[in-house]
Amino acid sequence: MGLDLERIIRYIEKGDQDSVQVELNRYNTQYAECFFFDVEERDRRKQRHLEEFRKNKVRVYVPGSDSDSSDEEEKESDLILRKIMAAALLQFIHRRLQPCVLRVCLCTLRILSRDRYALEPLVTDDALLTLAHLGGISPAPQRQIEEDDEENGGSYMYLHNKTSRNGPRVCEVVVVDNKNPANAGAASGGHSSLATSTSGNYYSCNQRGEESHGVAGLLSRGKKDAREERREEEEKEEDGEVCRKEALKVLCNVIYNSNRAQERASTLRILPGLIQKLKLGIESRVTSTGQFYELRLLFLLTALRPELRKQLQQDRGVSMLTSVLEQCLDARWGEGYEVLTDQEAPPISKDVTQRAIEILKTLFTITSRVHRLEPDEEEAAQYRQLVAVLCHCLQLSCDGEDLSDDFKGHTVNMLSVVPLTCLDVLVSVRLPDGCLEWEGVNMDFVHTMLLFMERRLDRGQKLKEKLIPVLNLMTESCRAHRETRHYLRHQILPPLRDVALRPEQGATLKARLVRLMTNVDTEVKHCAAELLFVLCKENVRRFIKYTGYGNAAGLLAARGLLAGGSRVAAGALNQYSSDSDSDTEEYREAKDRINMVTGRVEEAHPDPMEGMTDEEKELEARNLIDMFSRLSSNSNIQSVVMTGDGRLAPLCGQMRGCTMQQEEEEEEEDEDEEWWESVGDMDQ
Repeated sequence: MGLDLERIIRYIEKGDQDSVQVELNRYNTQYAECFFFDVEERDRRKQRHLEEFRKNKVRVYVPGSDSDSSDEEEKESDLILRKIMAAALLQFIHRRLQPCVLRVCLCTLRILSRDRYALEPLVTDDALLTLAHLGGISPAPQRQIEEDDEENGGSYMYLHNKTSRNGPRVCEVVVVDNKNPANAGAASGGHSSLATSTSGNYYSCNQRGEESHGVAGLLSRGKKDAREERREEEEKEEDGEVCRKEALKVLCNVIYNSNRAQERASTLRILPGLIQKLKLGIESRVTSTGQFYELRLLFLLTALRPELRKQLQQDRGVSMLTSVLEQCLDARWGEGYEVLTDQEAPPISKDVTQRAIEILKTLFTITSRVHRLEPDEEEAAQYRQLVAVLCHCLQLSCDGEDLSDDFKGHTVNMLSVVPLTCLDVLVSVRLPDGCLEWEGVNMDFVHTMLLFMERRLDRGQKLKEKLIPVLNLMTESCRAHRETRHYLRHQILPPLRDVALRPEQGATLKARLVRLMTNVDTEVKHCAAELLFVLCKENVRRFIKYTGYGNAAGLLAARGLLAGGSRVAAGALNQYSSDSDSDTEEYREAKDRINMVTGRVEEAHPDPMEGMTDEEKELEARNLIDMFSRLSSNSNIQSVVMTGDGRLAPLCGQMRGCTMQQEEEEEEEDEDEEWWESVGDMDQ
């Protein structure tokens, strides 16, 4: 690879655009899917050595050689060449290149930017500003403008070839004056002198220096010429969009892979330019083809730099991104906070889905800390509008099951961090025909969340990342809205009838959630138990009834409710309605025989001590005590006792506390006795 890179670098230094385009096209094709250069190169070298060995049937061995050292030297040499080529390309793209050449150069820079060890030329201020300018989010760097002016003396010329209607090729040299655009003109090719028109039109000459259409014939535009010009403009615009996308891709890679680039991007104020670009798109109602990469860059900047996250939030970023999301999904508003959803509409495309996901990710980064805050009136209206759009997202279908699941997952993540007071939008929409109604409330969105949770449970992968947000969202919705809790309790905790199975046995939704209550991941089991506890209106007796004391012990111990009690706090009494939990006939018949630890009716077991004498029973008891003593002395188990507030505490700590208190009381008694004795001696 080293020789190829050296040849490419030589062409770049010479400014040979045609050769650079050919060589870089080959390079880009070869490394299009390469993300780890050193690994790829090492595998290629091994394959090449293997092929040579198969061809020659002999392995060349040089005494004293060190192949590892040679590989390291070659690896370092390749890295240096990649850095040199990146630096050369950054200088090269400052020139006025053909659009196809600029595109292939940016594509090569995108490939090179994947290597975090070769990023030095790409993290300079000039490089970042150049890429931002080519991406359409900032003006050109001052150095580039000055160099262009010095190089061309304030103006530049370019050659424009086209075919006239009469056949011969016409060559125009167009002069563009940077300092005074009014002085722009055109010169003929060949041996003729520069000719301009007072009317501002260009005179054209053929390559023999003869003027077309007479001595001073003006080339009139026919329909064919107009079509050609329109086609050329469209091609230029298309090339420009491709170049802008490639520049944004490079910038995203550099920001992601380099801490230095993240710091400089914050200082160079790339974020304000990006925000302005998105706002212009909202105002013009025109979405650029590179908007996905603009949104990806916005997410990277806000996710990696806390000060940029705060800046976007202060610049009304939530409102702006909500508008971008509305425009992306082509949202149509109904009455109040309701976005109309056409159930018969085709699935949204992959491009739209990916842009919406980037918006949701950025919204999550800037709103993740407002969950428990009380927003003011303006902020509340803003967040309710966002919740309405998120509800619309839940109802949409995407092109592809995995993409649809990812899209709805990010939507649920976003809903889980919205201020709690704004979640009333979930159940405050009108009741259209065909909707799921429960107690006079539209439950379409709640039912969609329930189905989404079931799909995540069925997959059983990455429960912490995939399941916790939807569990938290449903828990908070149940706390805030009585109708939501009633509906979810009916779906998850139906009236208890089968008491022969343990609560965690079976394929029901309740059984799967109860199984999560003993999951090895603390957060997963806490969130699952919290949802079931809220569905039971935080009533300990009812919670144990549906889950069993063994499964419920973890949450009860954490809340100090092992000794019983009604709810977590006295204020929670007013959170729930006073509806009663009516027991089924099957439960009432088996209630006295249910083992509250396992939560089911246990089969009768024979008495293990039946037929034993009192001496044998005493011996078994002593053996049991000895075993507990050995386990305690080896710290395998620890004896605990329930404190007055319903929590578990080590028994030894409680005994030590009692012993210390007793010793203090004895010391006080001894001091009192000594004092009275001294008083008696004084009397004598």
